[in-house]
Amino acid sequence: MSPSPLICVIDDDPSVRAATGRLLRSLGYSVQLFASAEAWLDDPTVAAPACIVSDVQMPGMNGLELLARLRGEGRATPIIFVTAFPDERRQRQALDGGALGFLTKPFDQAELASLVALALGHG
Repeated sequence: MSPSPLICVIDDDPSVRAATGRLLRSLGYSVQLFASAEAWLDDPTVAAPACIVSDVQMPGMNGLELLARLRGEGRATPIIFVTAFPDERRQRQALDGGALGFLTKPFDQAELASLVALALGHG
């Protein structure tokens, strides 16, 4: 049996981070949780994730800055953003920057599941 794809969840809100992790695990994915973009970037044990689910607005490096950094490094890891503070400018910036999706908290679980499946080539 092949290992399940790794999804990294990056969110500074512990309850959202935990709930998103539970949802993704229930769908059969391996999940690693991080409280910040810096924590994810600085963790030497993180394997290359199949997908990242990240908050947009976080202390320190925000999700859009993380996206720009990854794309600047030539990394095409699919990123799905979730935010409690949606605005059209940020959404446009995320999608134009290569994000796969932009969901508003509280997000629809089926919509996130669909976007993750799409990111993994199953959607």
